[in-house]
Amino acid sequence: MSQELKGICAAACTPMSDDGSSVDYDRFKTHLDTLVEAGVHIIAVCGGTGEFPFLSTEEKRRIAEVAARHIGGRTKLIVQSSAIRTEDAIEASRHAEDLGADALLVLPPYFEGPTPDGVYSHYERIARAVKTPIMAYNIPVHSGFDITPDFFKRLQQIDNVKYIKDTSGNFVRLQELIAAGLPVFNGADPFAFHALVAGARGCFWGAVNAMPRQAVELYDLVQAGQASKAAELWKRMLPANLFFWNHPYNPAVKAATNILVNKVGACRQPVQPLSDADLRELDTVLQPLR
Repeated sequence: MSQELKGICAAACTPMSDDGSSVDYDRFKTHLDTLVEAGVHIIAVCGGTGEFPFLSTEEKRRIAEVAARHIGGRTKLIVQSSAIRTEDAIEASRHAEDLGADALLVLPPYFEGPTPDGVYSHYERIARAVKTPIMAYNIPVHSGFDITPDFFKRLQQIDNVKYIKDTSGNFVRLQELIAAGLPVFNGADPFAFHALVAGARGCFWGAVNAMPRQAVELYDLVQAGQASKAAELWKRMLPANLFFWNHPYNPAVKAATNILVNKVGACRQPVQPLSDADLRELDTVLQPLR
């Protein structure tokens, strides 16, 4: 249906008004252009970095529509179509497929979710309803379910479950997925460089909002076998990536993006902005990227 996905996937933030009360679609289109012009290989919308838990169903649909239309095939598009109810996930997945999404990002049913057999059934029913490739989203700290390498192998028995985004933050786990020959995207910011060197298919990465050109350059250097140059670049990128990982993630990424790239506004309430002390620390770790 579409070419194999690989490379840098920008987990796009959702630009808001300055007070975070409404989605700013003009800012969104400007930011999409910036990501495309920086050379990112894939843009993902309505994900965790996109604040999906705080968006209405109507907003998520419109964000996907605007992204699909505005990107216009200039880069690949992933739409996150997760839901606790399988029927809702199917509806969101069909909507994304109708827009021409290149893949669907799907979480296991979260909160007090089902057993492994129930999770398998959830993915199986979604896959039966669409033809678009599915990327399983493993972030057990939030979903409450760990998609282990063995469980992902089981999921791959479903025809169009094609990829896994692993945001476990466990580098051993990532290497287990790579060693098993599984098509994994790293989702943990602090070892993006190491994941690429280790052979990950790509990085699915919220920090790309604030450093898109550097992220693409890092990928290109690794692919060209220039690991030493990539390591030097990573030294400049690492302080900010560690900051994002160790602070409230979305407010940190948005603050950095506001400073370095585009105005994307604040996070939607009740998510709070960074404190003044955190902003001062952020300014320091961004210095190598200026």
